[in-house]
Amino acid sequence: MRVVVAGGTGVVGSRVVEALRADGHDAVPLSRRTGVDLTTGEGLDAALGGVDAVVDVANVTTLSAEAAIRFFETATGNLVAAAARAGVSHLVLLSIVGIDRMPHDYYAGKLAQERVVEAADVPWTILRATQFHEFAGQLFDRAKLGPLHVAPRGRVQPIAARDVGAHLATLAAGAPQGRAADLAGPREEALDEMVKAYARRTGRGGWIPSVSLPGAQMKAMRAGLALPGSAAVLATQTFADWLRELG
Repeated sequence: MRVVVAGGTGVVGSRVVEALRADGHDAVPLSRRTGVDLTTGEGLDAALGGVDAVVDVANVTTLSAEAAIRFFETATGNLVAAAARAGVSHLVLLSIVGIDRMPHDYYAGKLAQERVVEAADVPWTILRATQFHEFAGQLFDRAKLGPLHVAPRGRVQPIAARDVGAHLATLAAGAPQGRAADLAGPREEALDEMVKAYARRTGRGGWIPSVSLPGAQMKAMRAGLALPGSAAVLATQTFADWLRELG
């Protein structure tokens, strides 16, 4: 089958494309680099011609709820409309575990995106997954007080991006499910310890203090609201396993 992956050149999108191709499908990454702009709709109709399924893992880097909502409503709205015009039979969206329990900042945008898909005229599946192992490196780079790197406290159950990509590929090749079972890593981790372990593994030592960042979203993560429920499907690669694979 022919599957288009919106955001298919990113961290998880590239893993979706890889998994689909390994299973014998025709996987086509969709991004501005491939001549498609989700925010304007440019190139979408041509890209979706003859497509059986679409996987949406497109992303935006922002902590602003307003910016996230605007991006996801526009980008996914354009994608959904083009998929309906093209007669696509299955749309798969990647979302995040717990966003309905902590609908703040970026997560407010993901909730808005889910609503766009739920209202679509295309049969759909929404998969909520926990934070990726790569989240530790992103936080190390972004969480600073002046020149000092800090390690935000939080409770997470991280998962390998490749496991998420493989799961999304399997869902895309199957029948629409509506809300699929949540997907999570094998065990809970302390977010601040993940950041510190990442720094040590990549040779950037020094003092990295644990901090409780302000804001409703980080407070919710410290309370465990980003953790999966008992019905979640659990992947196998631990954060420690992922660190060992880093070059």
